[in-house]
Amino acid sequence: MSRTHADPFDRLLIAQAHVEPLRLITHDSTVAQYSPLAILV
Repeated sequence: MSRTHADPFDRLLIAQAHVEPLRLITHDSTVAQYSPLAILV
């Protein structure tokens, strides 16, 4: 994950979604681009 997204809580959620096969539901398009399991609402 690049350092361009500096929000530490978002980085934690993205990392957890990668480690565990979790769906990440977000309205932030920047967060959604980091995980194929992200659902942009």
